[in-house]
Formats: sequence, structure tokens, C-alpha cells
Amino acid sequence: MAVSTEYKEFVAEQLEPLGPVRIRNMFGGAGVYLDDLMFGLVAGETLFFKVDDRNRVDYEAEGSGPFIYEPPSGKTIAMSYYELPERLYDEPDELIDWARKALDAALAAKAAKPAPRKNRSPRKKAARPGKQDARPER
Repeated sequence: MAVSTEYKEFVAEQLEPLGPVRIRNMFGGAGVYLDDLMFGLVAGETLFFKVDDRNRVDYEAEGSGPFIYEPPSGKTIAMSYYELPERLYDEPDELIDWARKALDAALAAKAAKPAPRKNRSPRKKAARPGKQDARPER
């Protein structure tokens, strides 16, 4: 499922109106990022955009489905990235509209995640002045 350099360059060129889009290799495919936000996925020579309840219907109306991941366990997992309809490569303005909706979906997903918890080790209680030795005097 490797992604060719030519296809990654093609995708970056198509998405150029969004700003500095980066495509980073990952797990045999590639992630499509704007800043540090992943809003797309490239597998083979296919582009998938992030979906949620607001834009999923657009993909389904075009007959597009989700990216299916098959881990070694054999259990298939449908991810929240749907294949970009091929006709959009000939409609650059509409492609950018779909990309912006994917960015919105990615931002919403990021906002819905709880903030990462910092790994805190239990702190020792500081001794209070005058209480260093709580044993009664005899």
C-alpha cells in the first residue's frame, strides 16, 4: 500500500490553496496535514478525507466509502476517512471545499478529545514547620 512520491506531490499541489499542506509517511500510507492537524489519508494512490456527521452524507451520495484497515488480528476497522470522489480532481474549487469540510471534521474531532493527562507522580507532603516529629514527648 505504498504511496508514490509523484502521487504525494500531486495531492499537495491539489491542496495548495489551503496553505502549507504536508504529507507524511506513516504505516505504509501517508497522512495529509495542515499545520499539525491530520485531515486526510493517502493509501496506495487514493486520497481519503476526514468525515463526521456533517460531511459524511456528501461522500455517501457520491458512492464513496470509508478507508478500511485490516490489522493482523483479522478484524476489519472502518475509519472516519472516506475516499474522495474521483470527479473532484477535475473540479479544483469543489475539491478545496471538500478539503475545508474535512479540516472542520478534524478540528471537531480534536476538540472532542479530552485533554491529555500529565503523568504526575505522587508528591510527598512537605513537612510543616514545627511538625517534623509528631511523636509525643515523654
